[in-house]
Amino acid sequence: MKRFDDQVAIVTGAASGIGKATAIRLAGEGAAVVIADVNGEGAGAVAGSILEGGGRALALQVDVTDAPGVRAMTERAIDAFGKVDILVSNAGWDRAAPFADTDEELWDRVIAINYRGHLAVCHAALPYMRERGGGRIVTVASDAGRVGSSGEAVYSGAKGAVIAFTKALAREVARYGINVNCVAPGLVDTPLLAEMPEKLIAAIVRSIPLRRTGVPDEIAAAICFFASPDAAYITGQTLSVNGGLAML
Repeated sequence: MKRFDDQVAIVTGAASGIGKATAIRLAGEGAAVVIADVNGEGAGAVAGSILEGGGRALALQVDVTDAPGVRAMTERAIDAFGKVDILVSNAGWDRAAPFADTDEELWDRVIAINYRGHLAVCHAALPYMRERGGGRIVTVASDAGRVGSSGEAVYSGAKGAVIAFTKALAREVARYGINVNCVAPGLVDTPLLAEMPEKLIAAIVRSIPLRRTGVPDEIAAAICFFASPDAAYITGQTLSVNGGLAML
């Protein structure tokens, strides 16, 4: 018996990085996984690798900033697998720059992907979870939303909003048997990291007690814990996975 046998999971931002690692872990432990990403080709590749390994997966292209598109994606997932037990709201994006050098266009994009995207994804999945009388929602924020990050002021604000939203939503939906928790990664070796200045990365690594960046599978392990029966009595919590960079 595997941990996620007979479970159906939707993972956003699952074509690469943390989302990909999470989808592969969930599938490896028995879940049918919807690989949702704006990168349709990448999502298809991840789903293909899961299917080749004997798992169950469906790739769906979706832009989390498009709420009607998110609803359509969720409906297609339900049509394919009949239900949704686990939602991992992971999609995110940033471009590092001093706040004084940013503009409204960047603010809008960062907030749309990193905050409104979570609203859209959770709003679309919740009716199905409420109807079934249970579910697990895991949002992926960032330690930037807990302690701030130089060069990522807007991103930090959006991720802080995700953390607060997670707590409020957990209070609202606990009566329906739905647990809502948040994982806040520190510096992780993902495609997003490649967009950060090398000097900034080096400075952060020097501040990490474990003296290295994390890898996606280490974050996926925490996400899957929150999605599992082991976390049945945990809701509204934020878990930092950061190598000790911030000890909250």
